[in-house]
Amino acid sequence: MLNPPTEGAGTPVRVVIVDDQMMVREGFSVLLNAQPDIEVVGEAVDGREAVEKVVELVPDVVLMDIRMPRLNGLEATREICAASLPTRVLILTTYDLDEYVYQALRAGASGFLLKDASARQLAHGVRTVAGGDALLAPTVTRRLIVEFSRLSSVAGPRAPLMERVGDLTERETQVLALVAQGLSNGEIADRLVVAESTVKTHVSRVLVKLGLRDRTQAAVFAYESGLVTPGG
Repeated sequence: MLNPPTEGAGTPVRVVIVDDQMMVREGFSVLLNAQPDIEVVGEAVDGREAVEKVVELVPDVVLMDIRMPRLNGLEATREICAASLPTRVLILTTYDLDEYVYQALRAGASGFLLKDASARQLAHGVRTVAGGDALLAPTVTRRLIVEFSRLSSVAGPRAPLMERVGDLTERETQVLALVAQGLSNGEIADRLVVAESTVKTHVSRVLVKLGLRDRTQAAVFAYESGLVTPGG
């Protein structure tokens, strides 16, 4: 997987901020524009305008609120991710277990941030997602996926998804299961007694074989396919 870009390296990360509250948009804009490697190129007040802005500007990252008029952040995320653009969506939420967050991740979002995040956390989150990684701390991954996976598992594991797991090697399957449990690449490397670079290679191959955007999507897939079960 790609590593998050370092501060000041190369072209600035281009960001669009989407929130129906002007103070939130302006506040985040000031914080992000203060970073030498991040540039806010647009703002939107609702999901419909967000989709239009993304198509027009093709930013690297969209900071997306969930609850908005006209088109909510969930639907906007789904449309943006279905458009096959390089833009990645970072969800903004007031609650760390917002009922919509899991749905947004399934729709293609690359992670989420709380609205009370510090300037440092906000900038780090934008860089991380722009670099091709997912923004979900291991502890948050465990809580979020375990809590909400049961909502989609009422009908049991989806057989077609489990068949796709069969395309993975034994080691790749192990890595996928550990990603779903919220382990970082370093932790997985320690668990399997391999180099961290080897884990990164396995994760990349898993994403390619399963057609997934990042490790967050991989975690969701692992739970929905039944490879990993809540509490298992």
